[in-house]
Amino acid sequence: MAKKYKLKRALGLRDTTLYGIGIILGAGIYALLGSGAGVTGNSIWISFALSAVIAILTGLSYAELSSMYPKEAAEYNYTKNAVRVRSVAFMVGWVLIISVILSASTVAIGFAGYLSHLIGGEITLIAVGLLAILTFINYRGIKESSRFNTVSTLIEVSGLVLIIAAAIFISGNVNTDFFEMKNGFAGVISATALIFFAYIGFEDIANVSEETKNARKVIPKALMLSIVISTILYMLVSVSAVAMVGSERLASSKAPLAEAISSTIPNAGILMSLIALFSTSNTVLIMLVSGSRIMYGMSSQKDFPKALSRICRRGTPLYAVLATGAFSIVGVFIGGLETVALFTTIGIFISYLFVNISLIILRYREPMKKRPFKAPLNVGKFPLVAFLGAATCAAMLLYFDTTIVMMEAAVIAIGAVAYIMMKR
Repeated sequence: MAKKYKLKRALGLRDTTLYGIGIILGAGIYALLGSGAGVTGNSIWISFALSAVIAILTGLSYAELSSMYPKEAAEYNYTKNAVRVRSVAFMVGWVLIISVILSASTVAIGFAGYLSHLIGGEITLIAVGLLAILTFINYRGIKESSRFNTVSTLIEVSGLVLIIAAAIFISGNVNTDFFEMKNGFAGVISATALIFFAYIGFEDIANVSEETKNARKVIPKALMLSIVISTILYMLVSVSAVAMVGSERLASSKAPLAEAISSTIPNAGILMSLIALFSTSNTVLIMLVSGSRIMYGMSSQKDFPKALSRICRRGTPLYAVLATGAFSIVGVFIGGLETVALFTTIGIFISYLFVNISLIILRYREPMKKRPFKAPLNVGKFPLVAFLGAATCAAMLLYFDTTIVMMEAAVIAIGAVAYIMMKR
């Protein structure tokens, strides 16, 4: 018989926290700050704050559930254990996989845009080349992916700290009205729906549970740390950028952070573009890792083709890695950053909604199950945090336009057909 390999437990608290920060501080803040500022004006920081509240509420639900079920394909497993209907769990996992794959494709195009601007080259070919290289790193192993992530994350953070420092010590308009709402509070909420893409990623920490040492304790801590650290940086950066150049210049720029730093430090925009290359490539890598692990987890429980659960000698799910990379390359030919960002976000909100509902159900269905971490604010068994998380996710779904909703409905319909075909 062929030797069976297992996923390698190689990540500790530092690695896992940096993993979360690395994907959260990815393309979102570099690309969507300007778009968000165009919707709501100087009050863009409020949209980041509201996004943080949603992320923290749902993050606490993830933290408790990950301490109960430290497995890959986290959202799929939580839903399956809660509702006990495999088709529903499959659809949650399916929506998340499509969202992750298209995100990787879109961010790869963002990377290609920065690189093409610096050295020239055809954007599509650069994006495909990046996805191929990062798919190889994903195949090589979680340690190799973690090392790349650690270096890239430190570079990303240094770029954001540079923006903050420049605003504090060199420039910045202290008379700016940071509460100016260009389109009223509705505009703030609409901007929240858009820039929440910048927070996507913390949930991916739960999808490397089987590659994390002492996952029941480490994963919840890493979830909370990554959200809190990223939120502090986001709010400081958004206030700093607005103070430096104003929301209108941010909205009209294709590289808003480079625009902001260039207004204070000549030629620093080139440096920010280089940092953005690390940021975007790191985001793509972690999305490829996450997508392949969700495929692996669902396959290992017989809801995806069996081949996707096979582990190679490198300790990685080879066929799931290749499938994720291949579909991401196909996704390169579907463009439009804002559209795909909104499409990704609506899929994420659907997944978050089911995660929060799952925690509420499991508090009653499995009250005696071991919970190394338990979400705070409870009324008896009822978790208020999960209820508020579900309510905010459901409310945010109302702020997506008809086109995005129809696109998501089409993905769900395709997933339903795929499920029926596989079960036959």
